[in-house]
Amino acid sequence: MNIDTILYNGKIHTVDCENPEATAVAITDGKFVAVGSDKDILILCDDDTMLIDLQKKRVIPGINDSHTHLIRGGLNYNLELRWDGVPSLADALQMLKNQVERTPSPQWVRVIGGWSEYQFAERRMPTLKEINDLSPDTPVFILHLYDRAFLNGAALRAVGITKETKAPVGGLIEFGANGEPTGMILATPNAMILYSTLAKAPKLSYEYQVNSTRHYMREMNRFGITSVIDAGGGFQNYPDDYKVISELHDKKQLTVRIAYNLFTQHPKAEEQDYEQWTKNVKLYQGDNMYRHNGAGEMLTFSAADFENFLQPRPDLPPTMEEELERVVRLLVENRWPFRLHATYNESISRFLNVFEKVDKEIPFAGLPWIFDHAETIDEKNMERVKALGGGIAIQSRMAFQGEYFYDRYGKEKSAQTPPVTNMLEMGIPVGGGTDATRVSSYNPWLGIYWLTSGRTIGGLQLYDERNRLSRATALEIYTRGSAWFSGEQQKKGSISKGQLADLVVLDRDLFTVNEEEIKSIEAELTIVDGQIVYAAGFFSKYDPPSVPILPDWSPNNYNHGYYNVKGKQALAEVRKAKLALQQQLVTAKIHQCSGSCNLHGHDHNQARLSEIPVNDFQAFWGVFGCSCFAF
Repeated sequence: MNIDTILYNGKIHTVDCENPEATAVAITDGKFVAVGSDKDILILCDDDTMLIDLQKKRVIPGINDSHTHLIRGGLNYNLELRWDGVPSLADALQMLKNQVERTPSPQWVRVIGGWSEYQFAERRMPTLKEINDLSPDTPVFILHLYDRAFLNGAALRAVGITKETKAPVGGLIEFGANGEPTGMILATPNAMILYSTLAKAPKLSYEYQVNSTRHYMREMNRFGITSVIDAGGGFQNYPDDYKVISELHDKKQLTVRIAYNLFTQHPKAEEQDYEQWTKNVKLYQGDNMYRHNGAGEMLTFSAADFENFLQPRPDLPPTMEEELERVVRLLVENRWPFRLHATYNESISRFLNVFEKVDKEIPFAGLPWIFDHAETIDEKNMERVKALGGGIAIQSRMAFQGEYFYDRYGKEKSAQTPPVTNMLEMGIPVGGGTDATRVSSYNPWLGIYWLTSGRTIGGLQLYDERNRLSRATALEIYTRGSAWFSGEQQKKGSISKGQLADLVVLDRDLFTVNEEEIKSIEAELTIVDGQIVYAAGFFSKYDPPSVPILPDWSPNNYNHGYYNVKGKQALAEVRKAKLALQQQLVTAKIHQCSGSCNLHGHDHNQARLSEIPVNDFQAFWGVFGCSCFAF
């Protein structure tokens, strides 16, 4: 057998209980064909085999995000200024100012999720005044989690919000003392007002959407993501908004595997949507790179218990059970897997009542189904989930909103939100995800940090040891665990013989780094289907040819997505070194001597090492040229 690629001299964490550790792996035709020691694997190579020395680096299976919104995110990625990981509000506002200056009319500057006020050194959000001062003429829209959006005056004018505008049910437009809109719109708790307003912004052309999606996938590859399950989303219409992904798939340009769920878009007409789809869309149609995965996460609008922890828990309408039952019955009859957005235990109890009623008449009988989120699910309802054969997809939303939940519900309740360890102990399938991009960031390492440290990205300790996971268990949730949620647990999730060849070489070792460093882990090499899709650092020579970012004014031509801490640090070190060299040259030129000064007979080092700023040549002591006389 000819071997395409061998990676050796590594520390491979396989997530395969029968062969947990290895140093080398062989890949052929997009699959792992051998996993073991360097000695056992290297003898398989031939003249055509690509050999990659892993330099003792940590290797893991590809990260699989079991709940995200890649398709929608890709269409808009090149439009968005990302504040993900930015350490201070001052930095964020400077980025905003720079982008305002380069964004042409009539485009907007938009910051769409992925950040929390608690990640900033200032521990606060921007003010409307700050935003308006930076951008009086270019529309600015800044989305914060599920709770609010900031619109400057230009954006208010662009969307037509005036003092006469009425907010939709579940939303709020803030007005000032003069009766005019301030620019703040709030989910109370329904986020539809946020998304419907954003939907009025200009879009990219189709050509640019294709380019944007390619760059978004590369950004995901940067963090080791090789697979996702796309949970649909508001204003994401099938099949129109799936054309870009379909084209990239046809051209073999996907660098992330995608399983997609279909999300109803029509309140009170949800059953009709699913009737049409179950007739016209073949279940699981597609291949290992791009395939259908069932229904949801929105099954009926009446069953959407919007999560906004700054607001009280919403009560679902009395019509919910009847509407949800019709859709679930239809899906079970057609053997379509489904998933449902479910934040609160009170809502989950009602959902399970519906599921159990349908199951008695039309048995689920092993049909996969999923609760998404489930932050406050209790033990009784977890038992009901297990009895019906369901799984729970968790996301790092508490890492971004934990402070708000803690303030509303207290320490004791926060300590089990969500109760991940209980889910695992009960044998419920659990998959890890992000819910990116409008709430959490797409960076999965923030989720692994949250699960293992028990802290939010702002540093609040939510969980004690009882509800924290080991690093190995957290990683397993984001790899093999997530594969269950697309019915692919026999195909991917571990580095083992016969599985799809998706793996990641990390820039630092997950199992040995300081806990805080987990948040900063990135890939140095990402392989999908046996092909290198991303390479950096030592492996840069393997990186595929770059594709220009379009349009040229895109924020990603300047900030490159998630805040690059390592890049910023490296740049700072270069600047520091240059300044030090410049200072040495200036010092030498001014003093024209070393050691003792012939002019004053004093030792220069005594002056230089003092606390007096003798090397500040703009200040009093420095302007004398030689300040040794003062000592």
